[in-house]
Amino acid sequence: MSNYPLSYKLSWLPRFLKPSLAGDISGFAPVAATLIDPPPARMVRLAFVGDISAVANRSAPQCDPAIVALLGSADLVIGNCESPVVERPSAVLGTRLGTHHAMTERFLAEALAAAGISREKLVLSLANNHVLDQGVAGFEGTVVALKRLGIRTIGTTTTGPIVKVPVGPLTIGFAAFTLWRNADEASFADRVSMQGDPERWPRDAAKGADLLCAVPHWDWEFRHFPRGETRALARHLAGHGVGLIAGHHAHVVQPVQWIGKTLVAYGLGDFLGTALARQPWPGRIGSILAVDVSADLGMRGAIAAYQLHAFMRLRAGDHERLVGVEALEGRLRGKVEGRLKAIFDGQSTAV
Repeated sequence: MSNYPLSYKLSWLPRFLKPSLAGDISGFAPVAATLIDPPPARMVRLAFVGDISAVANRSAPQCDPAIVALLGSADLVIGNCESPVVERPSAVLGTRLGTHHAMTERFLAEALAAAGISREKLVLSLANNHVLDQGVAGFEGTVVALKRLGIRTIGTTTTGPIVKVPVGPLTIGFAAFTLWRNADEASFADRVSMQGDPERWPRDAAKGADLLCAVPHWDWEFRHFPRGETRALARHLAGHGVGLIAGHHAHVVQPVQWIGKTLVAYGLGDFLGTALARQPWPGRIGSILAVDVSADLGMRGAIAAYQLHAFMRLRAGDHERLVGVEALEGRLRGKVEGRLKAIFDGQSTAV
């Protein structure tokens, strides 16, 4: 049913229990930079968040004010809808065990409100391996529920490989796709974008977009440094006009890289926990990528500045509490800062 290599399947549990810092650590970029100074007179801010799920939450999360303010400052927030939105799961046992994802429309609405994310300023990708966890009916119900909530979606076959979204004076193109699936190929092929090769996108699909962003569900889970194949795909996307890449699926924070003029954030981690409530702590570090894009004449679509902001998901009863790293205390703060230094070469990722 799934398309994971055997070596991937065998490594899943060990890496879940102990996320890996192994891999090629060369060639990465700072977690923040100003590219246009003085800043453009007109800009739009994009905020990319990681996977959104209800697996680790029974009620809406709590979000520290700094995180709410950061997300509220964005003109558009982009994330990955890792759980089908259904009222009654069809995969009952799997949902209880956490292997099959599901969240209600009410939970999603309350979670977004708690995080300060306006639905009209939100775009969610449905291109991920869990989107058919509740079957075809669950997928179709998810599309309907998100439309009812006023949330735009990307990453489905009906929307096409690139969706253009107006953001203030700019038009941003989004190409969302998944390399992984948990269901049979035919079910995915008819509904979910798995087209990660820009050479196979329609030639004029990005016409009219000031900036083209890829939102890939890629790489192997619980590894802080992307695999060589993932970095090669990033280069391929950059070579075909993609100017910004914000990835998901690894469930841990990964580094940032410049490939020519293309900014790549390989993995943002989870925004809301997609695994067990008591997930090992490195997997509870998430991040938000804030990107300011110029709307000035002659610089339309150019990245003016960016910053990756790290946070921690703490357990609070039946839900999670999202806390900036600088607000953590004691031994946990030391561990989290040490892990981030290992990933980002000692740089600060404060919200």
